[in-house]
Amino acid sequence: MYVLLSSMETALLIVSIVVGVIAIAFAVLFFLFSFRSKKAKKGAQEILKEAKIKAEHLVKGAQLDAKQAAFEIRQQAENEARNRRAEVAAEEQKLSIRQDAFEARENALLDKEKALDDKKAQLEQSIESYKKRNAELDAKIDDILKELEKVAGMSTQEAHDEIMARVESKMAMEIAAYIKNAEDEARETASAKAIDLLALACQKYAQDVTTERNVSVVALPSDEMKGRIIGREGRNIRVLESELGVDLVIDDTPEAITVSCFDPIRREIARRTLEYLVKDGRIQPGRIEEVVAKCRKEVEESTIKYGEEACFKLGLPRINRELVSYIGRLHYRTSYGQNGLTHSMEVAYLTGIMAGELGLDVNLARRAGLLHDIGKSIDFEQEGSHVELGAQLAKKYGENDVVVNSIESHHGDTEARYVIAHLVAAADALSAARPGARSETLETYVKRIEQLESLAKSFDGVSQAYAMQSGREVRVMVIPEKVSDAEAVRMAQELREKIEQEVTYPGQIKVSVIREYRAVETAK
Repeated sequence: MYVLLSSMETALLIVSIVVGVIAIAFAVLFFLFSFRSKKAKKGAQEILKEAKIKAEHLVKGAQLDAKQAAFEIRQQAENEARNRRAEVAAEEQKLSIRQDAFEARENALLDKEKALDDKKAQLEQSIESYKKRNAELDAKIDDILKELEKVAGMSTQEAHDEIMARVESKMAMEIAAYIKNAEDEARETASAKAIDLLALACQKYAQDVTTERNVSVVALPSDEMKGRIIGREGRNIRVLESELGVDLVIDDTPEAITVSCFDPIRREIARRTLEYLVKDGRIQPGRIEEVVAKCRKEVEESTIKYGEEACFKLGLPRINRELVSYIGRLHYRTSYGQNGLTHSMEVAYLTGIMAGELGLDVNLARRAGLLHDIGKSIDFEQEGSHVELGAQLAKKYGENDVVVNSIESHHGDTEARYVIAHLVAAADALSAARPGARSETLETYVKRIEQLESLAKSFDGVSQAYAMQSGREVRVMVIPEKVSDAEAVRMAQELREKIEQEVTYPGQIKVSVIREYRAVETAK
């Protein structure tokens, strides 16, 4: 019992101790919290106090800055206003000076106007006095003329006519002699000038004499290649001729094939195609069509290239691209072995030289010379002479009238209306006549002229026949008593047909049958 009580007391004692410790701990914590709270409150008050002090300082500083800024703005505004007032005052002073000058000028003008009015009044008075004096003089002259008419027995007009008739009769012979001498002198001067001009053009143009001929023969590595070109049952040669539009002549000539075609462009395409196929070795219908298309494109590109090079060498810009292609086609055209493009460039150079000596437009002259034979690029495709076709091309692409007239008149078919047209005709003759330029011999030329004249003289009623313009025209003089007008027309037609059948010639030949009847009487 005693032991049990002691244990309970011990437990109570422990509980009491624990409760006391907890109470003491709470008391300590309370005191600590109260102390920290007071300290924090005190610190907060100090912070608020410092913040208020700093805010007051900031406000005072901002007020000072604002006052300073306002003062500076006010000072700047006052300075600007002061400067503006000074500028306004200066402008006012300038305006005042200018106004004074205007007033002085206005006063001077008023003085001048007054002086002019005074002079005008004086002139009007002088004019009136002159009119009166002229009227008096006219009256006196009329009186004198009347007296002279009475004395001479003829009127003033009759006297004037008599004097003029005598002067005209006296001076007629002198005027006629003067005109004749002037005409002779002008003719001699023009002839000498033309000779000097042509000689100078020939001297300045130093092109080598070379003759380019388009070869129509394709060389083969061996005669065996002829059989491959012909193909089985002739299928290859048939495809070639149908695609190219040419005739291939395969004869006994060793290692060669002749290309026959009147079209130089097609002949060139055929030559390139055959050379390419011979070099490639694959000759069959499908391959032939591919090579023909390729070579045709190459020739088209080459024509543009040749045309552009010609225009560049002559310094001729702004030529229509299609017309440039026609110019390049002249490279494959020949006349008596003379390359067409080379001939046209020679004519352009010579025409430009002569135009420069005469003070004319050199570029226009070269343009006319280059295009004078442009019709030869299509005369194997279309009906008509190269002159007519060339004029049509020039008009189509908007060329100058000088160029068109030069094309139309360079063979004498129409009248040359411009000096440059005459120069083109002269340059064309010079280029063709240079030694070695063309392959036609003098003997062949003379034979053709004689043949033309003999054909014309073979008709009844022909008195004379002349081949003119290098064989491009035949003029036939008929006897009017034997040949009527209708028969002259028929003779021209028959002579044209005979020439076409029996004569070989380039271009075209103009036939002119002339019937002239003269009634002559002699007064005795």
